[in-house]
Formats: sequence, structure tokens, C-alpha cells
Amino acid sequence: MSITLQAKDEIKIPSTANYIAQGSGSPVIMIHGIAASLHDWDDFFPDLIQCGYAGYALDLLGHGDSPKPDSREYHIDWLVDHFTGWMDSLYLNGPAVLVGHSLGGYIALEFAYRFPERVRSLILADPFYSRDQFPPILRLAYRQPLIGGWIAARTPEWMFRSIIDMTSVSLGHSIGSLHALPESVRAQTALDYTRTAPGVYHLPNTIQDLTEILPSISVPALVIWGERDQTLAPSSFMKLVAMLPNAKAESIKAGHVPHQSNSEWFNGVALNFLRDL
Repeated sequence: MSITLQAKDEIKIPSTANYIAQGSGSPVIMIHGIAASLHDWDDFFPDLIQCGYAGYALDLLGHGDSPKPDSREYHIDWLVDHFTGWMDSLYLNGPAVLVGHSLGGYIALEFAYRFPERVRSLILADPFYSRDQFPPILRLAYRQPLIGGWIAARTPEWMFRSIIDMTSVSLGHSIGSLHALPESVRAQTALDYTRTAPGVYHLPNTIQDLTEILPSISVPALVIWGERDQTLAPSSFMKLVAMLPNAKAESIKAGHVPHQSNSEWFNGVALNFLRDL
């Protein structure tokens, strides 16, 4: 089965998705960020399942082992509609908790706005909701998505790994370790970059600013972020908390991926939030 979606060009997009499902209980859906995969949640899954939840994580369209439509310019509507079709296929017996990181946070917010009856709560880690969150250098980079996608498609995994290692060292860890990210996370991150469709880097140019709809998303929400985030402005996350009617805030001295760099802390904060629902 396939879904026909309209964006800049008409393109037929498969409705299938690569995903994992573990555990039983209330459903928790995990959504990764751009150029990542379902392995973003490898450290969260065991604790989530042990606490009695059913966990689901997918590779978004164009990522990991999910389908990759042949297009130089992916559109955010493709990912949102593909995600919605995948959610439909799960036949969940009640509303789900959506856990989204970065671009995954955008998809979670968009889904909660479209289908409030299907969402129990939101856990948003360094969530993306407006291009205004980007620092100037990233805004400039995303204005040339075809160049960025071309470069990414031709960059070997070892080079991605070198860049990730240098960034990890430059950030350091809040507990004093040399690296912000564990070795296994750095290896998976480099692999995920090489598996991402080049057209994915066009996505930030196609998003709609969600600022105006945020006050209408009233489900309980937890916004978590790294105070040293260099991808999205940390100040933007407190603004998000102020705009969501029923939101709580937690932050830590970390970069853009606190669920991976500080997984024990993230898991504790997220699971405490779920217990209090």
C-alpha cells in the first residue's frame, strides 16, 4: 500500500516503516531527529519497558532502514503523513505518549495539534518548532540544501565519525568525562548520517512555524533540553514552555542530545513525568 502526498512535486511515498516494538502497557512512541534513526532511543528502551510501558520507535521516512523516496528535496509533510500512516497501522488501543527529539519534536507537536484525542502527553527533547531557533550559520547552511545533501552523500563514514568525535570532545561531559557522547552513540551517529537520504537536508526549508498553534496544544508536556545546545538556541525552549498551556521544563548542562549524552538523567526525568500523569 502507498500514500500519495502533495508537496513541491507529486511523489508516491511508501506507507511502510522500519520500527521496533517492545513491552506491554500504555504506548510510548519515540521519534528521532534529522539524520538519525530509531537507535537514538537504545538507552531509553530498557528502562521504559522495565517500568511497564509498550515502546515503539521508527526510522522516519528517508532515514535508517525506512524507505527513501528518490527526491532531492524532501518535504516535512511527507514525514508527518508517513508517520501518521505508521501510527494508524499500529492499531493502538488508546492515546499514546509521544517522545520527540529535535525534528521528532516538531512531528510530535504537529501530530498532537492534528489529533489531540490520540495523544496522552508529550516529552520533547531539544524540540524544533521554528527556523528562528537556528543560529545564523545554520540558517545559511540550510538555504543551500542541495549542496549540503550532495556533500553528505559523498562524505565517508570515517569522516563523519571524526567530526562527531571532535564535537564530542569540544563539548565535554557535565560529569567531567572527555567525551560528551559514549563511543557507541558516536559510532551509531556516524552510521546514521551515511544512511540518510540526501534530500532530507531540505526539510528545514519546508517546515511551518508552529508558534501560533502551540497555545492550542493542551496535553501535558515535558520539555527537556541541553543548556549547551549549539544546533537550536537554548533560550527558545523556555519560550516553548511558556507557550504550551500545560508544560514543565527540565534542563541540564549538555548539548543537543541530552537523551544520549546524559541518558541516565534523561530516563529518570522522563519516567518520573510518566508516573505522575
